[in-house]
Amino acid sequence: MTDIKTLYQLYMQRQTLTTDSRDCPEGSMFLALKGDKFDGNQYALAALEKGCAYAVVSDPQVLEQASGELRPRVILVEDTLLTLKRLAREHRRQFHIPVLAITGTNGKTTTKELIAAVLSRRYNVLYTEGNLNNDIGVPKTLLRLRPEHDVAIVEMGASHPGDIKTLAETAEPTCGLITNVGRAHLQGFGSFEGVCRTKGELYDWLASGGADAVAADVAARGGMPLPLPRVFLNAADPTLCRMADERGLRRRATYAPQEGSRSNPFLCVPFGGGELQTQLIGLYNEPNVMAAIAVGRAFGVDDALTAQALAGYRPTNNRSQLERTARNTLIIDAYNANPSSMSLAIDNFANMESEGDKVAILGQMNELGAESRQEHLSILRQLERAALRRVVLVGPEFCALQGETAANFTFCPTTDDVKRLLQQRPPQGCTILIKGSNSFRLYELPTLL
Repeated sequence: MTDIKTLYQLYMQRQTLTTDSRDCPEGSMFLALKGDKFDGNQYALAALEKGCAYAVVSDPQVLEQASGELRPRVILVEDTLLTLKRLAREHRRQFHIPVLAITGTNGKTTTKELIAAVLSRRYNVLYTEGNLNNDIGVPKTLLRLRPEHDVAIVEMGASHPGDIKTLAETAEPTCGLITNVGRAHLQGFGSFEGVCRTKGELYDWLASGGADAVAADVAARGGMPLPLPRVFLNAADPTLCRMADERGLRRRATYAPQEGSRSNPFLCVPFGGGELQTQLIGLYNEPNVMAAIAVGRAFGVDDALTAQALAGYRPTNNRSQLERTARNTLIIDAYNANPSSMSLAIDNFANMESEGDKVAILGQMNELGAESRQEHLSILRQLERAALRRVVLVGPEFCALQGETAANFTFCPTTDDVKRLLQQRPPQGCTILIKGSNSFRLYELPTLL
């Protein structure tokens, strides 16, 4: 078995790694990941023939099958996913810069994008692309670090206990931010308390001796001229404050919502003695904006530059995205949904001023386990109180509740059923909220609206 330092030296020959045998840059390293439905070991030799310099595998048969000049280019390890994480950590340790880790139930991707926009006004920033925030995406982000980077922002997602612990041990962040803790992935976490414990694994790392050593190394080598807080904390969130207090995290920069407002229909927040208008929909985004302001100030970004960055940021990733078509105004929040984010979106939608009638098209929330029926029923009751003009509910979990309401809601088993409905009864002159779990493909609906 090859040790990680030797493997890292081979990686550094080109600093290009691929896990897709269809994408094999000349001289790159192919890492054969294995999952429930795929086995990269089967494509390792083909990756070498396509131009990869090395193939890292976990199946000894690949080494046995390799012949001639291919054989010394096959590297056998016990676990390729674990190797990917160790390789990424080894690479991260070559860079004596601040690494900000972001996790949370809702808003982590938007918060990451906002913070990246702010910090990029002063620094060369590496940050997670899209939502590549799992045990594959985080290592791949770290492997993109280059000498020109001043700071890294790493988004971390989780669906099971221990996920954040593993990601934190890989990225070794110097500071961190938890956006919030809500009811999501209950099937994996077991309970809300399980969500708190898992998200709190980031705080565990930040309170550890390992985090102390990394932060001290950054300070000693002049990686950042400012003394940075260990944690960025929403002071208005009692759960997060309790979690930070329990772990003794005192070096903190706090922020809190400041009674923002709406303006046609974008979020406005108090800032710099005036009001800053963003291009984000929903008051629920205010903590995300305030977090970006707090991080910017801690990193020494001028308030004027922060204001420019936040005012100029426009979401394009199906998260709180406003789109005006020839017939309607759409609020597209169709990337993900859980009980916390769904409830906030409905409340914001019900209370916002709008052009024409309000229509909600809401998809099923996944991975809720035994709590699924009750959580969907709670959303149903909230919709009854919201008194919207038209409500379309998508997915078998919602359809199972059709007899639980007297409201004139439309229930559709699939998104294809919604498409047929919209073709038969297209809305006109309405403001339409589209939200649901990504697997229900509600992002395909805007072209019909």
